[in-house]
Amino acid sequence: MSFTLLLPFLSTAVMLIFTVWVLQRYVVRRKLHFLFWGLGLAMFGFGSFAEAYLAIAWNKWVFFGWYLFGAALTAGWIGHGTVYLLFRKKWVHGVTAVLLIGSLFTAVLMFRATQLLDESAFSTAVPISEQYRDIMPAISDGGAVRLTTPFFNIYGLLTLVGGALWSAYLFWRKRVLPNRVIGNVLIAVGALSIGLASTLTRLGDGSYLFLGELISAVLMFIGFRYAAKPQPAAAKPVPAAQTGD
Repeated sequence: MSFTLLLPFLSTAVMLIFTVWVLQRYVVRRKLHFLFWGLGLAMFGFGSFAEAYLAIAWNKWVFFGWYLFGAALTAGWIGHGTVYLLFRKKWVHGVTAVLLIGSLFTAVLMFRATQLLDESAFSTAVPISEQYRDIMPAISDGGAVRLTTPFFNIYGLLTLVGGALWSAYLFWRKRVLPNRVIGNVLIAVGALSIGLASTLTRLGDGSYLFLGELISAVLMFIGFRYAAKPQPAAAKPVPAAQTGD
């Protein structure tokens, strides 16, 4: 197995630790942004695991999970956690309802597409990100699930990157909590790295996807940990931006 195909295994390990760390914070603090972050990161981790598995053998349900979670839902769910962090408004619950309904609808479409997969086109010699188009049915032939992925990915990219950069700017402007500035910048860069790799994959070049996922996982984990360092007693709270603690 090539080094490139080992990258999903590394991403899976990082995301497992990352997910447990975030969900533990949800259990202790019961704040919804930790829950959505944790669920989104778990989807990310499963997507990486599915890539690692599909580098060894074929399984249509692993492929189902890889596309549903890795390609479609992950970014939207992680980004929605940032929305819950930054906006304590009732309208956020409405967006949550739309996200849940949209996710269920996407799962149904993916289930239908899974029944039409061309398994004969699969090869363990090629990363799944570079051959999934040959395996999945065309949009007109039952692959309508492909139309849903841009909505989740764009929403997730805008909310996660935008929220991280906005929070970093507010902390920097007030000259407080420099660790939160650095942490939020790392989160934004991590999200952009997987966004760029995913975009290249959709354009036909999936050779950078595994590396982009690993870079994203590592940078976001470091960023979250760095931003979550205890607030110094002398520092004043910043009402305009939530910290996530």
